[in-house]
Amino acid sequence: MHTFTRSVVTSVAAVLLGAGALTAQAETRVTYKSASAGTAYYQMGVELSEAIRSGTNGNIVMTLEESQGSVQNVMEVLVRRGNYVFTTPPSLIEQSIAGEGPFAERKGPQYQEIRGLFPIPAITMHIVLAGGQGVVGLDALEGKHILIGRGTFGAREAARYLELFGLDGKVRIANAEIGSGPDALKNGQIEAFVTASSFPTPNVIETAASMRVSLVSLTDEQVEKTGAARQTIPAGTYSGVDQDVQTTSLPVIAYATTSMDDDTAYAITRTFWERRESMAATSPWWGGITTDMIGNIAGKLHPGAIRYYDEAGIAIPDSLR
Repeated sequence: MHTFTRSVVTSVAAVLLGAGALTAQAETRVTYKSASAGTAYYQMGVELSEAIRSGTNGNIVMTLEESQGSVQNVMEVLVRRGNYVFTTPPSLIEQSIAGEGPFAERKGPQYQEIRGLFPIPAITMHIVLAGGQGVVGLDALEGKHILIGRGTFGAREAARYLELFGLDGKVRIANAEIGSGPDALKNGQIEAFVTASSFPTPNVIETAASMRVSLVSLTDEQVEKTGAARQTIPAGTYSGVDQDVQTTSLPVIAYATTSMDDDTAYAITRTFWERRESMAATSPWWGGITTDMIGNIAGKLHPGAIRYYDEAGIAIPDSLR
């Protein structure tokens, strides 16, 4: 090979190798931990990971890890460093920082380093009854055979609401897991069931598609009495339910820690909001996310997220800065 040719080949190879090194260097890997496989929140993680990958042209690769729940997600802050993103209700962040509740035996200064990024679909209470009225009041539950499940957020909230509004003892509670609710309602074994998930939730969609159902809508006073966050399920979300349904929800937030660099937090936050509408076109549960929900975040926002919100002209409470 001539000296000139060999020199050109060497130079081209060096450029290609350099480009490859730059590409490898540009790729940032992030771990995302939310829920167990097969749940709506795990599916959201799949969708979010793809949105982040495509929205950053592959420069940020989000790897989804299965989780056993929000408490585990928060506790892993004690041992995780770097680009760790996880989801949890804000109340658990407050408890971790205070060393209370499930964190009383596992305290650590790392909880002080947790920082918020953006809201994801809330865990929304659905009280579903057989019958085609569409929207009914809470008193429609009186005398009914109802399945609320056990051991879940929805079951605990349902039991609390029955007591709070004087229905405890006026309904018959079915002894079964909540997963059997739709089939039991269709088969006439129960008259109502409670489920808590992001909306539109698949088990309610399935039930409403195969029979006439109604959803309980709470009054303003009832929502206030629960002390929970207000949530509106828009009219038409479920077949036959043609009015807005006012219910309650448990906010859920995507968090990182201060060990994530500002540029990565900025890119993830920006990409989430820029891709939210396209995600909602495929999976409607993303459509319920608004910038007003940023105020539900407990603790502080990540500086990278703050940079995005300021650039985008999105107002954020001073308490989150």
